[in-house]
Amino acid sequence: MGRATYQEMAAYWPRSTEPYAAPMNDIPKVVFSTTLSEASWPVTRIARGDLAAEIAALKEEPGPDVIAYGGARFAAALAARGLIDEYCLAIQPVALGRGQALFAQLSAALHLELIESRSFACGVVVHIYRPRSR
Repeated sequence: MGRATYQEMAAYWPRSTEPYAAPMNDIPKVVFSTTLSEASWPVTRIARGDLAAEIAALKEEPGPDVIAYGGARFAAALAARGLIDEYCLAIQPVALGRGQALFAQLSAALHLELIESRSFACGVVVHIYRPRSR
């Protein structure tokens, strides 16, 4: 995750009594930051190197797939470098009229293939996409 998301989550989950707190605290986490000096949230390490090299190294490690979780800036940086294998986009039924562009850093069009779509009674629709072959 990016630094800003890490700081928000690290301030919440270690003190939380919610059912998801234990898994959130126990899962290995990597925060991508060149400015963060320490990671106090359990099972967290800081990646300070080149984003593409750090992601490639993570993918080589044994274990489950890597899930990137973070804000628009972090996602945009990953997308611009072609580092996202699958997009899970949740569409909320509210129009804000402002916000950060997820794909603002792309240098060319990114063509996606719809893999799955689910809608929920609350109005949220989740689309799963994979980048088409380049």
